Amino acid sequence: MLFDSHMHLNNEDLTDSQRAELAREIGASDVSYAVDIGFNLESSALAAGHAEKYPWCYAAAGYHPHDAKEMDDMGFQMIRALAKKPKVVAIGEIGLDFHYDHSPRDVQRECFRKQIRLANELKMPIVIHAREADEEVLRILREEQAFSNERTNWFPKIQGAPDARVLLHCFSGSAELARQYVRLGGTISVAGPITYKNARKGVEVVMEVPIDRLLVETDAPYLAPEPMRGKRNKTPYVEYTARKVAEIKGLAYEEAAKATCENAKRFYGIS
Repeated sequence: MLFDSHMHLNNEDLTDSQRAELAREIGASDVSYAVDIGFNLESSALAAGHAEKYPWCYAAAGYHPHDAKEMDDMGFQMIRALAKKPKVVAIGEIGLDFHYDHSPRDVQRECFRKQIRLANELKMPIVIHAREADEEVLRILREEQAFSNERTNWFPKIQGAPDARVLLHCFSGSAELARQYVRLGGTISVAGPITYKNARKGVEVVMEVPIDRLLVETDAPYLAPEPMRGKRNKTPYVEYTARKVAEIKGLAYEEAAKATCENAKRFYGIS
């Protein structure tokens, strides 16, 4: 039982026939659930369609910082409408990317803030993209009440600690930053890079974060894990990341797979 907490069956480089073949592979694999994550209006609508079509698929709707410059009021209102569909389970992926700066930084910030407010309004989980902007992402999340008592009171506690339903996808920060997020009520997701030989920082994060705050993902078609590195990533390859989490945590693979699956179901509100 595996849960790919973040993938892109909606990737614009895939043809319809390629998507259909990937969907068949997922359906025949050990993956029980996957979330197709939106990055702009078109991809969010496509993800919502996939969620309606495939029983294992759920969706998130939002504007990625790369696409923040595209979000006008009509686009924002359409994200709001998509977010109300039954199998759309989060606002995301949203955040800041100061590595590529495909959208101006002030535009990224405003787009990020508006979508956090939308998630708060709709009481929905939030999926975060952060690249070379860790301090500012955390500051904006706090300023926009993503870790407020009001928000954490919407969701059941985890082992007596607050759960804000804020997910740091493909986490690349330090173990100390991960600790800070967990204290606030955040959840950490790790992807293929933790399987790489130079993944010292990622291994430290997995060691530090409690198993009940960890998710696994592929970010497919990107970031294929070892031994598939260099190939197009696929959702079934999430197994390799789950196996690495098990190794780092000193758990049986089945235990790590079950724990990360149950964590993701809880995070996304899937019964």
